[in-house]
Amino acid sequence: MTAEQGKIWLNGDLVDPAEAKVSVLDHGMLVGDGVFETVKAQHGEPFALTRHLRRLARSAAGLGLPEPDQDAIAQGVLEVLAAGPKHPLARVRITYTSGPGPLGSDRGDEGTTISVVAGEQKPFPATANVTVVPWPRNERGALAGLKTTSYADAAMALAYAKQRGGGEAIFGNLAGNLCEGTGSNIFVVLGGRLLTPPLSAGCLAGVTRALVLEWFGAEEEDVPLADLYRAEEAFLVSTTRDVQPIAKVDDTELPAAPGPITAKAMEAFATHAAERLDP
Repeated sequence: MTAEQGKIWLNGDLVDPAEAKVSVLDHGMLVGDGVFETVKAQHGEPFALTRHLRRLARSAAGLGLPEPDQDAIAQGVLEVLAAGPKHPLARVRITYTSGPGPLGSDRGDEGTTISVVAGEQKPFPATANVTVVPWPRNERGALAGLKTTSYADAAMALAYAKQRGGGEAIFGNLAGNLCEGTGSNIFVVLGGRLLTPPLSAGCLAGVTRALVLEWFGAEEEDVPLADLYRAEEAFLVSTTRDVQPIAKVDDTELPAAPGPITAKAMEAFATHAAERLDP
């Protein structure tokens, strides 16, 4: 990232990218001991920022980190967006770690690290092909449901999917049920019913997932992973993709992308999102 692309907010200060330095001993780098949020911004305006900051605080509490200053971070997001190009669509990354620490797993006592960075986000394709990966999510693990910087499994899964022609990877869980994507939640239509895995399945409590449930509705229900291949319709939701129809699961083409229920969900989300920037 260059200075021409904007500035970075680091521990309360707005600085040039060349000056934004984090210790190599930061536990976010050493052991993935941190949490993060990705916020969508359109023409310099963040969307659903309050919800994202609340989830950041929940994830931090889940890791036992001090509560982040949500008001200060919100101001940092606005400052970064104001200082940078007004992209039609941008991704704002908020990262909060336990700060510098020893080389092992013990945490240090120098305080936390918080950063805000923004960059252009290219639009997603109109439809998605997804790949089911062979590694399950652990719905009973210590990090289940937390948006942590320990994302190596997601990076591996996405690389696996892209090697096989997929744009997103889909995880099952240890129970053999549908869970989530690497950076998305998933909805499926089975027998005319719109379903999405419950949070107990191990998926992240996605901001877009919650808005779709509020604005359009769906049933939260465990779905056997194998049923994804016989879905009448399916779609992904995430902060930067909104609602994206799924066209193919591995080598199985779904009947319609978007199908009628998906199309209505896309319309409902777009309508409500246009009415309020911070729902």
